[in-house]
Amino acid sequence: MAKYFGTDGIRGRANRPPITPEIAMKVGMAAGIVFRNGDHRHRVVIGKDTRLSSYMIENALTAGFLSVGIDVLLTGPVPTPGIAMLTRSMRCDLGVMISASHNPFDDNGIKLFGPDGAKLSDETEAEIEALIDADLDDRLAAPDALGRARRIDGVSDRYIEYAKRTLPRSLSLEGMRVVIDCANGAGYRVAPDALWELGAEVVSLGVEPDGFNINREVGSTAPETLAAKVREVRADIGIALDGDADRAVVVDEHGQLIDGDQIMAAIATSWADQGLLSKPGIVVTVMSNLGLERYLAGKGLGLVRTSVGDRHVAEAMRLEGYNLGGEQSGHIILSDYTTTGDGLVAALQLLAVVRNLGKPVSEVCHLFEPLPQVLRSVRTGGKRPLENGAVRQMIADLNASLGDNGRILVRASGTEPVIRVMAEGDDSQVISAIVDDLVAALSEAAA
Repeated sequence: MAKYFGTDGIRGRANRPPITPEIAMKVGMAAGIVFRNGDHRHRVVIGKDTRLSSYMIENALTAGFLSVGIDVLLTGPVPTPGIAMLTRSMRCDLGVMISASHNPFDDNGIKLFGPDGAKLSDETEAEIEALIDADLDDRLAAPDALGRARRIDGVSDRYIEYAKRTLPRSLSLEGMRVVIDCANGAGYRVAPDALWELGAEVVSLGVEPDGFNINREVGSTAPETLAAKVREVRADIGIALDGDADRAVVVDEHGQLIDGDQIMAAIATSWADQGLLSKPGIVVTVMSNLGLERYLAGKGLGLVRTSVGDRHVAEAMRLEGYNLGGEQSGHIILSDYTTTGDGLVAALQLLAVVRNLGKPVSEVCHLFEPLPQVLRSVRTGGKRPLENGAVRQMIADLNASLGDNGRILVRASGTEPVIRVMAEGDDSQVISAIVDDLVAALSEAAA
């Protein structure tokens, strides 16, 4: 079991293990050693979101990389997909994003990207973990071989141009009123500017970060703020990013929420009609609604499920040749353009569908009725109730009882000590009762 890495890098409470300066420095040292390959001058690009603790982690990581002879390029606040893009375009040996995504300001995290801009494999993460806890004194660079650090300019403009180039040159958002909620996070500059440059009338929320207010009552985890503003200004659409702008959710002109499943359905339908899907289907996680699967099947499109985490989606897309995938939470991966979830690019692609069809967002993006879905969490207190034989048999029996009318998913969280329990099906009363029974059994096993 991984000691530091979870489903999306290393994450925890700021200034508490594993998000401390000491561990961050060791992560820099270990990752620098793992990604040394050849005699060229190695370099890493490091970005961050707007959390107060990001400054601390940035400096500690920089020290670690420099100590093993890796040059450091510092971008300042930039979306996570911007770091993935820069890692590739600047021929860096690796990229790092300092962010805890949609979590509150007092959490933080470290996400690592390989030279191809993709998140690391489990094997590479394990190799880095082994070095974090090792004595690396004999791996330090000589005094004349230390790395150098510098800040680079123009990153925001570079990312905006990259995002705009994912659209046809002839496409304009002229005449559209768009509310963009940037969660007081990494996209607070680039997202409004990109939409404005494409011709939209832009109303911005969550664009005044102060180090403490990231994701606070704004962003993709608090879409009520966005919905209220859309109704207030009578916008055509509202878009909410999360803290590092690698995910997006949308509200239609009535303020109704549109999650990642509906976004993928809309893009997949449009791309299939245009012959743009590399394969007839998409890749999603086990959390995506069964309603999406049924809708795609009716369109002759398949659906491949992976474990939770956009890196698992991206890996399956790469291995099986799909160019569209993502998560219900709004991580959408469009591999023709990017290697990881990109909230802004996904939103632009959705806007292109809306513009091409000439229909309201409410018609374009409500393509299926989601099955009732119940999700609850059980705190484990460090115990492992999923290893209990009776609990595992209960899960198997309940899944069998649902058959084709629903499904059950019980999994350990990759970011905190809880068990996630999800059930969905045609009968909401049945699945609610199933979740209640499972939560009770897991709680008893964890007591």
